[in-house]
Amino acid sequence: MLAEPDVLAYMTFPKEHRTKLHSTNPIERLNGEIKRRTEVVGIFPNEAAITRLIGAILMEQSDEGTVQRARYMTLETMAPVSDNPIVMLSAVPGA
Repeated sequence: MLAEPDVLAYMTFPKEHRTKLHSTNPIERLNGEIKRRTEVVGIFPNEAAITRLIGAILMEQSDEGTVQRARYMTLETMAPVSDNPIVMLSAVPGA
């Protein structure tokens, strides 16, 4: 019973976010993309090289997430549940 509040925490979010919050699809997709790209390289010369590659992949995926606004949660849909004023700003100028 002690874990119940943690397990059901996603229920405090708006209804339209719940299906996206309890799914691991975005994480699995990201891990698959990292695996695919690192297998192409094969052997990395040092730890910094793999850190740069994974960092670039993460930045690319973040940019794609910003452009594909309907796929996952947007800043606009998160604004009602956030006390951070930055989240309440539009992610796209003029939107």
